[in-house]
Amino acid sequence: MMAKKVTIRQVADEAGVSVTTVSQILNDKGGRFSQETRDRVLAVKERLHYVPDFNARNLILHSSKMLGVLIPDLRNPFFSSFIHGIQEYCRDATYMPMVFSANHDVKLETYYLGKLLEHSVDGLIIASASITAEAIDKLVKPLQVPYLLFDQNQIANLADRIEVDDYNGGLLAGQHLTELGHQKMAILLPANSTINVRERLRGFKAAIKQAGLPADNLTEIHADFSMKAGYEATQKVLDSNVSAVFCADDILAIGLYRGLNERGLHVPGDLSIIGYDDIDLDQYVYPRLTTIAQPVVEIGRESARLLVNRLEKPDIDRQLIKFPVKLVQRESTSVKK
Repeated sequence: MMAKKVTIRQVADEAGVSVTTVSQILNDKGGRFSQETRDRVLAVKERLHYVPDFNARNLILHSSKMLGVLIPDLRNPFFSSFIHGIQEYCRDATYMPMVFSANHDVKLETYYLGKLLEHSVDGLIIASASITAEAIDKLVKPLQVPYLLFDQNQIANLADRIEVDDYNGGLLAGQHLTELGHQKMAILLPANSTINVRERLRGFKAAIKQAGLPADNLTEIHADFSMKAGYEATQKVLDSNVSAVFCADDILAIGLYRGLNERGLHVPGDLSIIGYDDIDLDQYVYPRLTTIAQPVVEIGRESARLLVNRLEKPDIDRQLIKFPVKLVQRESTSVKK
């Protein structure tokens, strides 16, 4: 038979204080009580194995102390690191992140957004580039839930926002390859790219133009963001007769590695490859992957910090942070032979 749950009233009676006193001490609002009283309440809580009732706590504090986080794909190591940064900040700020991953499915993203709101989260971090302004208007705005956008440059004036300088990321990738002497290049990216990926493409094209190369020296090859898609795009890359490939994220590059290896080809001897994101795996594939680095853990931390700041100061001006990127040169790119 399931043990009966200990109530806050039992803790109060055992400690010889009121329910209000227990509630305030357990919710870090007990500064007006003596240290002896606080210690006694905490000792009783531990001895009775008392766990606060989540719903009752919400009603008392008018806050769930929970942040909803919506991401496109938790399997992508980039978003795993993003969540790690959010967790780091939330732990110190005593918030709990509730994470949903929708695998790039727009309908599922909208469904999960609704579920997060049903759980009365205090605020939302929306890190999906495909969620629409219409979905936000319909689901979020009527409830007046604060939210922060990442990878959402197309909804520019709606909310607090984190941006990454993706145009410069594409520019750096293109400049790196052209400086190595590459003239015919390919870019791997999804067919229906979101604006942040299109900015990477725009920057890469600008670098090609700066190098005095014709625009048709660049071949666009469409592949979704997955290792499998990178692997399956191998033959198209080889058929394009290029000497270098810019992959719009690192997992595409890692998939391409396998496809080349199975054909007995070598990186960078037969093909130079540059990725985007600087995920941890980049340093453990062979050869180590040259990439454009985003400070992803810091982006996660700052996303949570800005949202909590908004919760604590609802009337502050709209917050915007734009993160720089940088080239991390390793061994997957070399001078064109």
